[in-house]
Amino acid sequence: MSSLIDLNLLPDPPITPTTSSSSTTALLAPKIEPKSEPFDELLHTHQPEAAPRPPPPPEAQLPPFSNHAPRPSQNPQFAPHTPTLSDAPNADVYAEFHRVSELFRHAFAAAEAEAEAAGTPRDDDNDGDVTMDNRPANANALAIVPAEAPLPLPPPAPPVENNNRQLALSRSASYRKYRRSAELVRVLDLGPEDVAFYRDQVRRTLMIYNGLRVLSGRVRGNFTAATMMRTHGLWINRDKRIVGPIPGIHVGDIFFYRMELCVIGLHGQTQAGIDYVTARESSNGEPIATSIIVSGGYEDDEDAGEVITYTGHGGQDRFNHQCANQKLEGGNLALERSMHYGIEVRVIRGIKYYSAGVHMVYVYDGLYRITNCWFDVGRSGFGVYKYKLERMDGQPGMGSVTLKLAKSLKTRPLLIRPVGYLSLDLSRGTQNVPVFLFNDIDRDDEPMYYEYLPKTVFPPFVHQQSRSGTGCVCETGCRQDCLCIAKNGGTFPYDTTGLLVKGKPVVFECGPHCMCPPNCRNRVAQRGMKLRLEIFRSRETGWAVRSLDLIQAGAFICEYTGVILTREQAQIFSMNGDRLVYPNRFTPKWEEWGDLSKVFPELECPVFPTIPPLDFAMDVSKMRNVACYVSHSQRPNLLVQNVLYDHSNISFPHLMLFALENIPPLTELSLDYGVPDDWTGKPLLCN
Repeated sequence: MSSLIDLNLLPDPPITPTTSSSSTTALLAPKIEPKSEPFDELLHTHQPEAAPRPPPPPEAQLPPFSNHAPRPSQNPQFAPHTPTLSDAPNADVYAEFHRVSELFRHAFAAAEAEAEAAGTPRDDDNDGDVTMDNRPANANALAIVPAEAPLPLPPPAPPVENNNRQLALSRSASYRKYRRSAELVRVLDLGPEDVAFYRDQVRRTLMIYNGLRVLSGRVRGNFTAATMMRTHGLWINRDKRIVGPIPGIHVGDIFFYRMELCVIGLHGQTQAGIDYVTARESSNGEPIATSIIVSGGYEDDEDAGEVITYTGHGGQDRFNHQCANQKLEGGNLALERSMHYGIEVRVIRGIKYYSAGVHMVYVYDGLYRITNCWFDVGRSGFGVYKYKLERMDGQPGMGSVTLKLAKSLKTRPLLIRPVGYLSLDLSRGTQNVPVFLFNDIDRDDEPMYYEYLPKTVFPPFVHQQSRSGTGCVCETGCRQDCLCIAKNGGTFPYDTTGLLVKGKPVVFECGPHCMCPPNCRNRVAQRGMKLRLEIFRSRETGWAVRSLDLIQAGAFICEYTGVILTREQAQIFSMNGDRLVYPNRFTPKWEEWGDLSKVFPELECPVFPTIPPLDFAMDVSKMRNVACYVSHSQRPNLLVQNVLYDHSNISFPHLMLFALENIPPLTELSLDYGVPDDWTGKPLLCN
């Protein structure tokens, strides 16, 4: 049972900001305006701007300062300062600081004056907007609102024809229809079924997103995919603005595109680093921050992992150089208010990663509390707002740390983990990359006693029937109208980066009779492994497999190899008690990859080409490869795709493994091995 916790913001004791001094040089008044927030790059539409705030009155006419904000003027370091000629080197900074301080005081004093005029003065127990008479004594400014059902999704849009009409819909109307809620809630008390439900919801949403992105084949396909999903109401976690952890999103999850964060509601800004509820939308008239992205875009940021010194937004030019003083408004003010109310923020780290056409990945590293904020002079000599964030206890390890650890293990495994390695290449050079064997739990070394099999061994008659085959004549690479692409239904099975576009009953890759080069776009799985895999001993699943590389959804992993046996041969082997793998029992997860029926209702699961049921078994009792140690799961992160390339017998395809989702490094890989069939009644081999 899950519960939604409605956040009614009551102030905690104020935390007095502190300042740090820094030497500056004389600077000219900047002319470049800081970047505005929030900015929705996806639809190129801006939210209506709030009415401009009136200039602060002279200090003698300022109303009494509100109890709901820290009082900068009470701290000698924050005393208002009037710049003079003697302050020339720091004139711009301190003038801006004085202006912001007065604006800060006036903004909250005005709200108090309005409340007093209405006869409802604001104090520490009542903010003038929400009453908390029924609040439990230990609720810590939270009011419990029961939720018997899972968080509802936005209503789906009516079906449209597959003629690109969805791109012609009014973007402004769509933006208003699916506008994010400003209601702040927490989600608590999730049971195991709730956790599984929300996780499955997030995974399916991202699967649709990745399917659309890969299918578009465009340079900016990530924006195209997000736009289409938003048009059809498929973005999730938008009906409530969730504070804290979001159901279905785990610490350590990795995303290749910024738009993925928006689609699942982890971070709602397509460009800005601070996601927040604006003062206009907030119930108490104050902005509240919910998440930030730390990517090193500001020169004054300091990231020590558990502790972050985060610089506010604004004041940068297009080269990410600080060129103006920051202002205490927008996201900057929202972070200060979140600190004041003790509201945690989600932290997503942007890490440089050059692979598959991307230059940065985003890792969700959990919840942080803002413990301090101050106005300081940055390295460029301009005034910046700084916030100290500390990671909350009791959370799983940070994904960014795991990413760095996996990178080090690929190059210096024995230095990082001096104990536990049984082999630094179980394949003995038969794979493109080495396969590690690691066990730091017990003395079991069973994988060492099998012969490593890099490719599947088929019966001789399979290749004999394919010796007179034909292939394409594309000398520089396959084209849209070539023979091999026609076999795949007239579309490329892979995009330009090698990601699987759509699951099919079987994929026809170019073979030995084709004239195209080895780097042809239609030769992916046959080129073998590119990811660094490791067989390791797990306390939960026994022998298992994980990757030292970050795996992108749709990427090729490896082949599931073994010695192919016909039905008659399999019956004899099973009588002797040998363990066999029956490919016809694998759950057809390929049907889910590229399933866009929620966007294009008229699309159906591909049935071309039709192939007979897989009437063979695989003997892995003496020869096997790394795939034979992949664990079983009903919610797997891998799928099995049938592929043909070295022969044309459609009854004996290669079993190729592809990623169903983005898989962080050192995450256990899993398959859905299915259920026993009527051959022997025995369960399928699983470790």
